[in-house]
Formats: sequence, structure tokens, C-alpha cells
Amino acid sequence: MKKGFTASKYPLRWNKKDFSIHVYCSIPNIATGILLKAGNANFIIDPGDGILRDLNTNIGTQEILNISDIFVTHGHHDHIGGVWSLLTYLRVMNKKKSLTIHYPDGCKEIESIYNAFVNVYGSYLSYKIKLNKIGKTKRIIAKKVVVFPFNVIHKEYLLNGKETRSVPAIGYNFTYKNNRICYGGDTTYCEELVKNAKDADLAIIEAGQEGETPDEMHMTLKEAYTIGKSAKEFFLVHVPE
Repeated sequence: MKKGFTASKYPLRWNKKDFSIHVYCSIPNIATGILLKAGNANFIIDPGDGILRDLNTNIGTQEILNISDIFVTHGHHDHIGGVWSLLTYLRVMNKKKSLTIHYPDGCKEIESIYNAFVNVYGSYLSYKIKLNKIGKTKRIIAKKVVVFPFNVIHKEYLLNGKETRSVPAIGYNFTYKNNRICYGGDTTYCEELVKNAKDADLAIIEAGQEGETPDEMHMTLKEAYTIGKSAKEFFLVHVPE
């Protein structure tokens, strides 16, 4: 039977031998935080507020220092609110190896955080921070994990609460030892996500739209379930509480 989970089940865990993912939470407008482990590699996906607390509780300092890559889907606060605290903690705990932050081209939030952080701590950093702006990138190799980013469709309301604008947003496919995890991030229903989630060993699909009327921001539960069931297993996340 296909497996689906909603926000009431956090944290969500999935593993295939030494390939695993741990979704600490994914709550609209509050926080998302995900740890991906592949062999000895530790990746963070969408480090929202509270990610440092959750990592400390779950894996401890030495494993946090082993984090090599951060993958950001878009720049909304509930997906990047924990970036500053995580970067600062790595500095305080004297991380030595470099850290790469992958993010969609046009995501000014990540670049602003990076510039501010380097401005404050640049002379006192024990590790190097690399930015990887994803535009037309088709493949990333990180610690023996093959990562394929793909475009999704996500918008935000302007101050008047009526007009919207698109935000740079991507999803990721992570493949390790013939197992594949698809994470769509925040998106409305789109064919790129449909294509990339199909036959994944695990698909992590957001269902952030309240009610069953499709909009330009998020997917309804019905839409998310339709995509999720095309994978071997799936989680439904970002479900309104």
C-alpha cells in the first residue's frame, strides 16, 4: 500500500539502508526543516526556524559540523528562517570543511543573508561558505549523491493582498545507490513536479492550500495526493494546521 502522511505525524522518517530523510516539520508560514543523510554525508533542505534545535536534538554537534550542503527551494521565511543561526553555530563550533548553499537563481533572500553574515563574521570564519546559484543547472554531484533540480511554480501576495508575483522556486531529486527522493518544495500543481515525482522511491509533496479550490500558491490535498501516489511511497507535508 502506498504510504501518505500529514502534518500531524511529524517528525517524518524514511530510510533505505544508509540513505535516509528526516522531516522535522513543514508548517505553512511557520517553519520547514529537513535532514538528508547519504552514507557519511549530511545535507539540510529548507532550513526554517528551529532547524538548529532539531538537529542538535537529533544528531548532535559533530554530525552538524559534518553538514556539507544546504539545498534551498525558495526564499520564503518559513523555509530559510534558520539559516543565520545555523551558519553562526558552525562558526562558533569551529567548523573546518566548506559549506555549499544551493539556491534558485533570483533568490535574493539567500544572497542577502550571506552578504550580511560575511559582513559581520567574514574575518572570523573557520570555514568557507560557497554559493551555488541554480539557473539552468541540470545536475549537481554532492558527496556521491546526484541531485537534479527542477523548476516549480510558486507565488506570493503583494501588500494589497490581491495581486501576486512569482518567486524563484525549485524542487530537487536526490539519487543515491539507485534510490531516489523527490522533494517538490512549495508549488502549485505543475507538470515538472508530476514528471519528477513519478516512480520516485519517496516523494515529499506539499499540500498547503486550505480548502479544495486550486490557487497559484500551493496544492490542494487532492492534487498533492494525485501526484504522491505516482511514487512508490510519499509524504504529504506543509498541510495547514
